[in-house]
Amino acid sequence: METVFVPIKDEKDIKNIKLAADILKRGGLVALPTETVYGLGANALDETAVAHIFAAKGRPQDNPLIIHVSCIDDVSLYTEDVPSKAYKLMEALCPGPLTVILKRKSNIPDIVSANLETVAVRIPKHAITRAIIKEAGVPIAAPSANLSGKPSPTTAAHVAADMDGKIDMIIDGGPCAVGLESTVVDLTGDIPMLLRPGQIGLSVLRKFLPNIEVDKHVTDLTVSDGPVRSPGMKYKHYSPNAEVIVIEGTLENTQKEILSQMNTFQNAGKKVGVLAQDSAFSPKEADTILYAGDTLDHYAAHLFSYLRQFDDLKMDVILAQFEPKGDISLAIKNRLYRSAANHIIRV
Repeated sequence: METVFVPIKDEKDIKNIKLAADILKRGGLVALPTETVYGLGANALDETAVAHIFAAKGRPQDNPLIIHVSCIDDVSLYTEDVPSKAYKLMEALCPGPLTVILKRKSNIPDIVSANLETVAVRIPKHAITRAIIKEAGVPIAAPSANLSGKPSPTTAAHVAADMDGKIDMIIDGGPCAVGLESTVVDLTGDIPMLLRPGQIGLSVLRKFLPNIEVDKHVTDLTVSDGPVRSPGMKYKHYSPNAEVIVIEGTLENTQKEILSQMNTFQNAGKKVGVLAQDSAFSPKEADTILYAGDTLDHYAAHLFSYLRQFDDLKMDVILAQFEPKGDISLAIKNRLYRSAANHIIRV
């Protein structure tokens, strides 16, 4: 298959928006830019088209997908028994990096929801993708546009590295602003549950959902009971080819541990990359250093890109420095822990 690569500057590019929408309507696959990560889109009402998503990604079919709609009014077309708190939450935070799990209607195929009685729904903030969804006139199922288990793509070039020749179109809408997948909240039970942390953190969610709880799978990656209720809940996920080790603690303590770990791995002939949270930390012994930036928002926005860069540089080991600070720490920690398959050193 030849993959068409199309840059779209904004939602006023009607010609290319119609082209993308037509591909989706006829059952094709289109990589779409969002504010979180690039998504691999298909018509969510077309079971065959959705099956092609799983094939292109090599994604297990027990992993449910998120459907994307262009506005809140469309949510009721694909869900039922929607609680009032869901609408209050969406009205305040959507369009944006929020996914809400609700009871699904029968028009959503089983393959989308991994045979669950629920469906995950999101209204992306990216104007280009909302325009394409509206033009297509169908909900778009769209997991991240990468090979299953690998770091999510935050640029069109990342998508091309994984998906060129496997899908119909890649839309280049620029780099993703958030860089981590959306916050996922399950509102189908009596107690709201955070299933996947994202840019919208607990302090914001509790303004609307005071009794929200954090699902045990978010912080304890060794838990494997029950079905996968949300994307991003697999034990190992977001992983580069290199071995990832998270060095967590104060900046001072993590620096010492990174130097010790670096020495051990290099003595064994390994190439070691350091993802440094502290810009003042520049160990000359490292084979490569990438700086995560002065804020955790910057860390989040560039994390997946950094992991891919380390692979491009043929690193064997990545030592990721991490000092949790603030609301977005939970989201970064969740991605780091899964990329490292829970290989964490706390100091």
